Amino acid sequence: MTSQNHPAAILFDLDGTLVDSLPDIAGALGTLFTEMGREPISSSDVKSMIGGGIPKLIKRALSASRIEADEPQREELTQRFREIYGARATQLTRPFPGAIEVLTQLKDAGTRLGVCTNKPEVVTRQILDALSISPLLGAVMGGDTLPTSKPDAAPLLTALETLGCTPEQGMMIGDSDVDAGAARAAGVPVILVSFGYSRTPITEIDADAVIDTFAELPHAIARVTG
Repeated sequence: MTSQNHPAAILFDLDGTLVDSLPDIAGALGTLFTEMGREPISSSDVKSMIGGGIPKLIKRALSASRIEADEPQREELTQRFREIYGARATQLTRPFPGAIEVLTQLKDAGTRLGVCTNKPEVVTRQILDALSISPLLGAVMGGDTLPTSKPDAAPLLTALETLGCTPEQGMMIGDSDVDAGAARAAGVPVILVSFGYSRTPITEIDADAVIDTFAELPHAIARVTG
């Protein structure tokens, strides 16, 4: 790759895009449900509940299990999940195949890299540190870093500003309509991965390109920006 066929800055979603965090998320949710005296939810079902942050995950999990809870109860369960998950967030979470290699390739080519996720910033950095991704990044935006989170444009715009770039110089890589919506709101092109946790079929989401493996990303970037 050369500077002519990739943008100055690329932002990545975390869960379902850079890393496969489903085993730890499902495990933490299983522990929470066991504490509640309920049957754990299968990993395949949990996968469809990820996206939009922990409060939405808890709300979807309770709804799927037909558990009634008022707002204070949901907040209490959300906080308990944060505690459980924070203690095990890096046990089984791993980068998707090729992710580190492509990030390194992009950085070596001069691209400034960042992460924009709706996961809390503390646990986001915990995962990025554990998987040795942090040294490749110049910006990290969690779901609680700013007053608003994706699909609002603010996290992307702030990350790009931190990287010293304008929206015209940026691109978003994600796995869901939340990522696509944030990218469109920020005015940056978006590439989606097909192997993530999207609740909406990828083919139904407005994206500039879709990739099936990280090995395809450099060529997709060149096509979108070419």
